[in-house]
Amino acid sequence: MSQPPSQQPPQGGFGAPQEPPNGAPQPPQSRPNPADAPQTPPPPAGPPQTPPPGAPAYGYPQQPPAQQPGYGYPQQPGQAPGPYGQQAPGPYGQQPGPYGQQPGPYGQQAPGPYGQQPQTGYGYPQQQYPGAPAPGGGSGGGFLKGKTGIVVAAALVVVLAAGLGTWFLVSDSGDDDPKKPVATGSNDPKAPRESPTVDEGDGSGDGREAGDDLNAGRKPGEAKVAWLQKNDIDLPRNGSAVQGPWFAGDVVAKAIYRSVSGYSVADGKQKWKLELPADVCAAPNSPTPDGKIVIGVKNGTTDRANCSVLQMVDLNTGKAGWKKEIKKNGNWDFLSDIGLAISGDTVAVGRTGNSNAYRVSDGKELFGTPEGNCKPFAFSGGDKLIAAVSCRTDDVKNPQNQVQELNPSTGKPRWTYQPPRGWEVSKVYSSTPLVVRLEHEEKKQYTIVALTESGKLRSQLAPGKSDKLTADCGNSLAIFGEKLEGCSGVAADANTFYIATEDDSSGTARTNKVIAFDLNTGKPKWEATAPAERVLKPLGMEGGDVLLYMRPKYDTAGAIVTLPPTGGTPKTLLQHPSGAGRVENGFFSSKVLYQGGRSFVFSTRVSASNDKEELEQTTMLVFEK
Repeated sequence: MSQPPSQQPPQGGFGAPQEPPNGAPQPPQSRPNPADAPQTPPPPAGPPQTPPPGAPAYGYPQQPPAQQPGYGYPQQPGQAPGPYGQQAPGPYGQQPGPYGQQPGPYGQQAPGPYGQQPQTGYGYPQQQYPGAPAPGGGSGGGFLKGKTGIVVAAALVVVLAAGLGTWFLVSDSGDDDPKKPVATGSNDPKAPRESPTVDEGDGSGDGREAGDDLNAGRKPGEAKVAWLQKNDIDLPRNGSAVQGPWFAGDVVAKAIYRSVSGYSVADGKQKWKLELPADVCAAPNSPTPDGKIVIGVKNGTTDRANCSVLQMVDLNTGKAGWKKEIKKNGNWDFLSDIGLAISGDTVAVGRTGNSNAYRVSDGKELFGTPEGNCKPFAFSGGDKLIAAVSCRTDDVKNPQNQVQELNPSTGKPRWTYQPPRGWEVSKVYSSTPLVVRLEHEEKKQYTIVALTESGKLRSQLAPGKSDKLTADCGNSLAIFGEKLEGCSGVAADANTFYIATEDDSSGTARTNKVIAFDLNTGKPKWEATAPAERVLKPLGMEGGDVLLYMRPKYDTAGAIVTLPPTGGTPKTLLQHPSGAGRVENGFFSSKVLYQGGRSFVFSTRVSASNDKEELEQTTMLVFEK
């Protein structure tokens, strides 16, 4: 069937890796105005055709059979036979073929986002940390701790019964802290307190002594440990998430529990520390270009406190700037965690059913929750302010989401992309080019799409049937809330998206590969296999090459390596010293960055079974040539 030119897919097709049969359904065109979005998507331009027997369907796959999750787009709702119907054959049906009854993302009982169990993270498998909150309850507290279970349950019933949107409980990635804080002190916290600079002194706290030991026996060609930072904060029993790191000039900063600290990039000496009256509960992925950041702080120290206070901090000096509490909008506001994102001089605050944005420089509110049927609930920052938007529907199991680029000064959408019903905006992997992950909760499927500068569908990634793609988006439990940005393990340039596969543990040690996808077609360009018994994770781009972290293993230190944009064999840029391999490999949960010729291995959580172990935990390990 013919299609209007505006709805034709990019050269190379859309959907599963195979070539499409004639008449394959195409994705809907994005709509410029969310207020005009219909409650159900428009019917196809003509009657869809049923694929030939045994041939894979193409485009938006139909509903999979029970317990058979997979990767790809769903069909549009409708009663027509073929790919739009419920009984038509296709790649997710019961007929034999490349997608029938296969293990992994196309088969049954696959792990992670492909399987039926709750999703808890996309990255490297991680051990349970001491005192961790147990999902559903336990000594560490369940996912309703901090918000009374009755209140949350009642809220959920009211939201679902009233049809107020497509909100649901998620166990997803992000950096919010799942711990229950110590319920002591007043619920009226005092102002932040700045500690004096510690640039001068005897060097205590800079980690150099431990770092020097790690450099013993350094081999030719190996980098050295520039400095090592250990935890120096007495934390609650379940530990604390660590926010950051953020760079501003010669400062690298982090936030943990009730403080923000800045350290010299060169030697790790603490330059400043800002003590806060309550827990840090949210933070953006990056600061403004001039080194200012806005973090979320709880409005009290009891377990009933909300994450509703915004505190601006100048990372160059450690000085506290403006502070304000977000005005509550409706009875159910702040039931969810908040997510923060900075674009230019704007910080956007997302949460279930409400959003606000403020000027970072002076705290002036720029815009709030828009009128109409569709409302932003999460943001991604950087060079673009991207919003994930939820539109009110009559069926909470069949939600309608949108992706919008907003004017950061006014909040007005510059464009709107509307995926098919049922598909929800999960993560923004890259803002330029724009690459977005969508998930289908009911079908236990996900897909990755690339959008153009004007918000049109550019392509849908089409991995091989045995390739399970993965990105590290953290590992925490949030109530309703969603953090859209901050995933690592991915990279992109103008026309290519790079992502790793899940680890293959079938051999003597874990290994994986990196796949490069053409953003104009969605098809793989090439794949690079990691060296034997090693794991590669993309970090970004460096001088036109793909920058990757080669993870350590039990007897070998990690390294920063590069791949040319055409693929090939990894080339070592910075080999970490073997003497630091034990420490590098001992991080429970880490984030790795490469900046200014240095690599930073950064702990994203500090937790231990006792105070002594807690104060011995490494929070940052820095290497340089």
